[in-house]
Amino acid sequence: MQKWVDLSNPFQHIDKVVQSPQDVTKNRLRLTSTIESIRYLANQGLALRGNDESCESSNWGNFIELIKAFSRMNVEVEKVVSENAPGNAKYIASTIQKEILNIIAKKVRKKIREEVGEDGKFCILVDEALDESKREQMTIILRFVGRDGFIRERFFEIISVRDTNSSTLKTDICKVLGKHTLLVKNMCGQGYDGASNMRGQWNGLQALFLNNCPYAYYIHCFAYRLQLALNAAAKEVGVIWRFFSMLNNIVNFVGASAKSHSELKLSRKVEIQGLLEAGKLGMGTGANQIRCLQRPETTRWGSHFSSIRSLIDLFGATKTLLDEIGRNGPISQFHGEDESIYIAMMSFEFIFSLLLLEKTMGFTDFLCQSLQSKSQDIVNALNLVSSTKMKFDELRNNGWDDFIKSVLSFCEQHDISVHDMSACHKMGRGCSCQQ
Repeated sequence: MQKWVDLSNPFQHIDKVVQSPQDVTKNRLRLTSTIESIRYLANQGLALRGNDESCESSNWGNFIELIKAFSRMNVEVEKVVSENAPGNAKYIASTIQKEILNIIAKKVRKKIREEVGEDGKFCILVDEALDESKREQMTIILRFVGRDGFIRERFFEIISVRDTNSSTLKTDICKVLGKHTLLVKNMCGQGYDGASNMRGQWNGLQALFLNNCPYAYYIHCFAYRLQLALNAAAKEVGVIWRFFSMLNNIVNFVGASAKSHSELKLSRKVEIQGLLEAGKLGMGTGANQIRCLQRPETTRWGSHFSSIRSLIDLFGATKTLLDEIGRNGPISQFHGEDESIYIAMMSFEFIFSLLLLEKTMGFTDFLCQSLQSKSQDIVNALNLVSSTKMKFDELRNNGWDDFIKSVLSFCEQHDISVHDMSACHKMGRGCSCQQ
């Protein structure tokens, strides 16, 4: 009877004896503060821990500082996360943070798995990269049609791989898919880069998956293929390749110092005021913004178009800045570099290439942006490629006269010496300009 009385008394149970209801409430509030802080930082893609989390540090990192912010806003939170909290129940250690992040990641993957459905078809997008510790990491993204009929792309997993052989990558991908009951036979598409281990016709990753699921067609990113084609074509034309080298030199030279940067903006401001007073520029919301020269990126060919457009807009200001440096700057290597850049930029060949690429890359940039649209399909993509080819043919066959007029007008506006175009016309296709 005594044992029955003890058992029927909930306040004598072991969990109540070890922890009182008040302690349970406090621990749950601490844990809730930790979970919300981690969820916020993970959602924003911010680092959790700081470089120095010692007591002497003035900044303990995002996670602990966010916990402190919660405590300042809520008296109850301040009571339970203060220095009086028990050392074994603070819930702020790095191991606790990793454990909670892992739990959140599992819940996210479970939700994605539910979106795909039991027998849902899906595509995989895979890429590899080295992390800071020089370990090869492979990311897996699922692309599928959700229950609402819209295409979804979900970042699903990132795993370390011992090498990038196609067989190793396939084994690791199958392990991830099998762990979440995603059947390889339901795969209906593959998206990788153009490396031989990925796109190889016989032993590449796409070929290995095609052996198991013949409808898992491999697609190499159309936009990236376009950029590779443009890059390869530019290398074959010496004039164009020299132009891009000089364009990069101009951007680097002007942006090398804060002083040059500020003087360029001031020169552009004066130029805009003069054009407005002369009635050559319109006014409106967002118009006539004072921008900077855009630096082209090596891996993104589309960024070259932005760099070209920025130089056209800032050509007068850049010319004024280089001329000012040449007349009043110090006589040094810096002065010699300025002079060579100024001479190259004021040449007819450079202006011709600048305006020609602004015209042609306008076509390719529109195609590149369209190919990266989330709702793009293969039929529309092929139509866009065909229409872009037609624009190039139209420019080549019927756009020469209008283009030359724009080049001559630009040269006249900026006092640039022009070639004898009548001689070029007599020479016909043998002229380097028309080539």
